[in-house]
Amino acid sequence: MKGSLWLAWRQQRVLIGIGALLLTAAVAIAAYSRSGMLDDLRSGLFDHCDPGPLQCTRPETGLPLLLDIGPLKYLGVLNIALPVLIGVFWGAPLLGRDRELGTYRMVLAQGVSRGQWFATRFALAAATTVALSGLLAAVFAWWWRPAANRSYGLFWYENTALSGSGPRVMVAALFGLAAGTLLGLLVRRVLAAMGLSLLVTGAVTLLLEWTHRARLLVPPHTYTSAGSIPKPAMGEKWSTGHYGLITVTGRHEDVMNCPFPSGAQLSECMARHGYVARFYEANPAGDYWAFQWTDTVVLGGLAFLLTAATMLLLRRRV
Repeated sequence: MKGSLWLAWRQQRVLIGIGALLLTAAVAIAAYSRSGMLDDLRSGLFDHCDPGPLQCTRPETGLPLLLDIGPLKYLGVLNIALPVLIGVFWGAPLLGRDRELGTYRMVLAQGVSRGQWFATRFALAAATTVALSGLLAAVFAWWWRPAANRSYGLFWYENTALSGSGPRVMVAALFGLAAGTLLGLLVRRVLAAMGLSLLVTGAVTLLLEWTHRARLLVPPHTYTSAGSIPKPAMGEKWSTGHYGLITVTGRHEDVMNCPFPSGAQLSECMARHGYVARFYEANPAGDYWAFQWTDTVVLGGLAFLLTAATMLLLRRRV
């Protein structure tokens, strides 16, 4: 290792070390907590629990029966926050500190081109970001598997699972790095660039969470049933909370027009009002990957555009 790559390593080794310590701590906590989770499952305490979203209770007391998934959720929150943390503490100072201190002039005076100066720093940061975020996502998936989609565990559509696992974690982290790097190049003061990175990456993270709740990018499926028999159990589906009755013309109307459970009363009410079926809207468990790949495309596209903008602006700003 020599030249600009050696300098990039010297400048980033503390952050790389912090990332390695964070990953080590996550693995240790996951191994300990998952072992206890498996012991609880093998004890037979949860054998009477049905799959699906309905809460499982203790037979003797009726109190909720849950696995200890608190630490798992904290890891999910960390994975969701990665683009913000990386953008603020890694991306913004990546070029911004050299610009603010003027040390980039000394580097360029050694025969290093602007492109090489940027490429070595960004490549090292990006490789470490991908490795760290990918391994944290893998740790989450391994830890989550015994409790996945169970009433006593964590369902795929809960935000810590949906946004804190899978390939979108890696691409989101890269987006945070790209956003912070561009802002560090544009803004002369590192602290100002860090503040702007916090606002930008935080806003995009919250916006994507909103699109999940609104089903804006991955629309729900509509499920129908006749009403004379109980409708299929919700199971692992993610309900929108939108359900009701369907007329002959296909119009959806309020369920309270026939507020009866399945059976003769409901069938009679539906016939009297001209309803031919009832419906509810939900995303099936398979849509986990639809959400994942949609977020990956959106965040990956943003990361690419921001990196390209940084490269184009490099000659004007440095």
